[in-house]
Amino acid sequence: MTAVATPVLMQGIGEADLRNIDVYRERGGYKQLARAFCEMTPASVLDLAKASGLRGRGGAGFPTGSKWGFLPSNDHPRYMVCNCDEAEPGTFKDRMLLEEAPHLVLEGILIGAYGIGCKHAFIYIRGEFKRGYEIMRRVVEEARAAGFIGKNLFGTGNDLEFTIHRGAGAYICGEETALLNSLEGKRGEPRLKPPFPAVEGLYKMPTVVNNVETLAYLVPILERGAQWFSAVGTDKSKGYKIVSVSGHVKKPGNYEVPMGTPVRDLIELAGGVREGRKVVAVQPGGGSSACIFEEHLDLGYDYESMQKAGSMLGSGAMVVFDDTTDFVRAAHSLVRFFAHESCGQCTPCREGGHWLEQTLERLVHGRGLPSDVDILKKASRQMTGLNLCALGDSIEPFLASVISRFPEQFEARVASPREVAASV
Repeated sequence: MTAVATPVLMQGIGEADLRNIDVYRERGGYKQLARAFCEMTPASVLDLAKASGLRGRGGAGFPTGSKWGFLPSNDHPRYMVCNCDEAEPGTFKDRMLLEEAPHLVLEGILIGAYGIGCKHAFIYIRGEFKRGYEIMRRVVEEARAAGFIGKNLFGTGNDLEFTIHRGAGAYICGEETALLNSLEGKRGEPRLKPPFPAVEGLYKMPTVVNNVETLAYLVPILERGAQWFSAVGTDKSKGYKIVSVSGHVKKPGNYEVPMGTPVRDLIELAGGVREGRKVVAVQPGGGSSACIFEEHLDLGYDYESMQKAGSMLGSGAMVVFDDTTDFVRAAHSLVRFFAHESCGQCTPCREGGHWLEQTLERLVHGRGLPSDVDILKKASRQMTGLNLCALGDSIEPFLASVISRFPEQFEARVASPREVAASV
């Protein structure tokens, strides 16, 4: 059976200029925002999010409605922050939505803000997304002129302000508390939790941080109903998901599919691997995830199946590796990235990442020490679960999975004792 993509958020991308507010409105844009403000209470929007089964599409997969429900019942200001600091290796779905369907993104943020009782929403855009930032600036001006941002929206007496903030190129600011520090003008470093952002977030006020894709799905959920969304997918992984497929495939790109679609079908959607080659490994959740292998290709692409296979769905970035892959170089490239992006706050992440990079660099150049491979296999016990945020825990999973599966590639890079002595 041939795999088929199901465009929901991606509907119209490549066919219509969705950056134009008139085009977007002709296709039904901003009707759900008006419906939320005029016909629904914030509590009913929250209930709809819960009933849909929508889970965070940024990596953690936490139920969206439940996350909103953690906000305390007090009279403090509340903030909605959209996380568009997409920097996970292999992930490019949020960038596509930002650049190709920006009004959809904005409408979803504004609906989410109304659902939590927020009067001021923010979007934090990755520093490298200059084009997306410029597009969003124009989109916000258009939406404000049309009466979708500002005072007394739709004559309901509700106010909602919106601010765009551009990052400065730090991967760590994708972590929600580091993002909040950066948004406040501080150094982008993760905070100690608790308190969690829902209790003490932006400006020490109750805050929800949601991913671009997560908030964008609120628009079709309001339009078609919670049951429409929850009827798709698996028991625990509901709805649709945009998957960024790259690596050794013929047609890398973003593909929107029901949750639970087999991994093999996603590879097929991306054109499959080159003739004469075979898939030997797949990284299902971006650079932070461990690989799954040939025996896992018929598993569904959902949170639970990926976890059972020893990996994670993450932000939805699938990197495919065929049998030409040099996994020593691949591991070195990823470890070097994470070591460079460490904020330096936690010792295991700061020191461990740098040490792993140096060790892998020796192996890449065929100068590995006889003890290097065994030490790399034991690295997780000294690095994982000991850091303030997930960056330190992200350095090792890919390395651990491929060194276990393809030990011969690493062992082949170990130099002989004579070569080691000559290089000292």
